[in-house]
Amino acid sequence: MGNVGLLFVGAVLFLNGLLLLGRVDPKSAAVFNLFVGALQVLTPTYLIFTAGDDHMKILAASGIYLFGFTYLYVGVVLLAGIDNICVGYYSLFVAIAALGYSFVNFHLFKDYPFGVIWLYWAFLWFLFFLLLGLKKKRLSDYVGWVTAIEGWVTGVIPAALLLSGYWKHTTEIAIALGAFGVVVFAALWPLTRKTRQSAPTESAGSTGTTS
Repeated sequence: MGNVGLLFVGAVLFLNGLLLLGRVDPKSAAVFNLFVGALQVLTPTYLIFTAGDDHMKILAASGIYLFGFTYLYVGVVLLAGIDNICVGYYSLFVAIAALGYSFVNFHLFKDYPFGVIWLYWAFLWFLFFLLLGLKKKRLSDYVGWVTAIEGWVTGVIPAALLLSGYWKHTTEIAIALGAFGVVVFAALWPLTRKTRQSAPTESAGSTGTTS
């Protein structure tokens, strides 16, 4: 059940990345954020209620709420047209929590690929703290590309492999994910330099979306 939700996390990240790049209408994206947000609240609630006294299952499911409340929050902000600074500061909270979930996956679950994937998400949420909380509008294109790419790398592809039974050789997957993230996100920085230089210094009315 969680893997199905992960598939749609990838979809909404991809669309939110396109939104930041100016390719998607904000109100249209808001509706999909609400759909996925609702799914990502109902899913962990079901998993926790059916977990019994298995604290590890409860711990694993609890992290899904971070996504659910993010997407619900983003959907409401986009539809209502209200200031998104609080989404930015919530993103800082989630970025810090994601580091904890990365530690849990590495050391408790021994799930090394998702230990790396939680680091991806921590990085992304921290970028949204900079973009929305601190109003660093110059980062918009960089964050848009990172968001869209993470939609596939941390959502769609892992979900497809898990659902089809091809999620194997997890140590190698973790190494590949780590190397890909460092190389691609570092390379994106100079590639988006021109747009950062041409961006206005003021960020009033910046796009209200996040991971």
